[in-house]
Amino acid sequence: MDLKPRAAALPKSTEHLEQGKYGPIFPKTPACYGFTVVATLKPGRAEAMRSYGARLASALDADPHVLAPLKLHYLRWVLFDGDTRFMYQGIFDTDFDKYTEDAVVLFRKTGIDTAFENLEGFPVDWKTNTPAFVKFIREHQCPSFLEYGEYPYVSSDEIKKALKIKAALAEILEQMQ
Repeated sequence: MDLKPRAAALPKSTEHLEQGKYGPIFPKTPACYGFTVVATLKPGRAEAMRSYGARLASALDADPHVLAPLKLHYLRWVLFDGDTRFMYQGIFDTDFDKYTEDAVVLFRKTGIDTAFENLEGFPVDWKTNTPAFVKFIREHQCPSFLEYGEYPYVSSDEIKKALKIKAALAEILEQMQ
């Protein structure tokens, strides 16, 4: 496995990309798969959005594996423009179609719902209408034109496995001293 850092420049046009169930399937990059969504908050919903972030953090404290089905590397949520706009960035191991379908199932199952409910134009029937959920994401997606990976194409499961091996080796070395 070649682990030297890599980057991929992504083309602006998606016409040549394989089509999935919900539109173009963006290629796996050295950072794996992901997307960025930028949307406008419903008026007065900034504190509700922050509160949702705190609820999600609490859910993860209670069950660190609650988001495991999404195969996430990281998420980043940002409120900007005087708390009127929201940016969601996620990097994960599955393609767009699988991630969005898994997200709808996960949020329905856990009752955590989604922060996107605080965004203008987000479909009220998203829990039963995955295509409407996906349409909203696609309409607000800002595709990247460059993605970089310090450890390219490595899955979140591989990273966790490597960290477990490292911890086990550290414990063995400690016991040898």
